[in-house]
Amino acid sequence: MPQLDDLRSLTSRFPWPGRLQAIGLRPARGQPMQAATEAQACAGQGLVGDRSFRHAGPGSGKRQVTLIQAEHLPVIAALAGGRWAELGEGSGLDAMLLRRNLVVAGLNLLAARSLFKDQPLVLRLGDAVVLEVTGPCEPCSKMEALLGPGGYNAMRGHGGVTARVIQGGWLAVGDAVVCQPGISAG
Repeated sequence: MPQLDDLRSLTSRFPWPGRLQAIGLRPARGQPMQAATEAQACAGQGLVGDRSFRHAGPGSGKRQVTLIQAEHLPVIAALAGGRWAELGEGSGLDAMLLRRNLVVAGLNLLAARSLFKDQPLVLRLGDAVVLEVTGPCEPCSKMEALLGPGGYNAMRGHGGVTARVIQGGWLAVGDAVVCQPGISAG
């Protein structure tokens, strides 16, 4: 009888890379997202051109970049109902409306947050950028206005994740997104 893998090995196993489907930058509070084909990530600061970018230098902010799972868009649309459900399968729900910086397909972003402090995981985007998932990206009250009544609750549990930039560089739509072991802080 084959031996079952333990939880530590299972949580670090990702059989294939995901893909970066979209990049969005929030120029200022309340301003529409700006779609981009590429962006520069700076270690400890975030994405250049995004309102969350830390100009004072590298910091420990946990919400430097926000990511959302592409596969969750149809779920959000179905749960929000109304005009989104009528469009079918989330085809009318633009990820930029949800104000997340990066849209990733094919990789479970929630699983990219390590369950063990001594066994960190990181996301490598393209050849250079490395992110550490820091937690869930809960929806804000604006989602109720944008998605309609119940929009806030439609996004709960599907709002994506927050991350900090560990290693900077350029990322582009179409880049591979790989979850891999990180370097332990302790």
